[in-house]
Amino acid sequence: MPTPHNPPAAVRRALRKLGADIRDARLRRRLPMAIVAERAFTSRSTLQRVEAGDTNVSIGIYAGVLHALGLLDGLSQIADISNDSVGQSLASSDLPKHAHPKRPIGSSRDG
Repeated sequence: MPTPHNPPAAVRRALRKLGADIRDARLRRRLPMAIVAERAFTSRSTLQRVEAGDTNVSIGIYAGVLHALGLLDGLSQIADISNDSVGQSLASSDLPKHAHPKRPIGSSRDG
């Protein structure tokens, strides 16, 4: 039996939105739940849980459903550095302030 999991409200909201977006994408494609579930190698009841934004469904199942809908590329971009302004700022602040050319081995500073 899975460990009880009570994620923060922001996580629950995000997964509910993702589930609703997945449902809308399925309906726009006019695909029945049974077909998408089969293509995602899951059950119809699990797909219902995905579309409800269930926090106890594994990310692998969400990924399988996105793949079945042709939307998997979006998942691979979520934490990409090009979408991570905080990470970019932190990485930039760690860059050296001045660039010093490397001296060839054996050369002296006195020249």
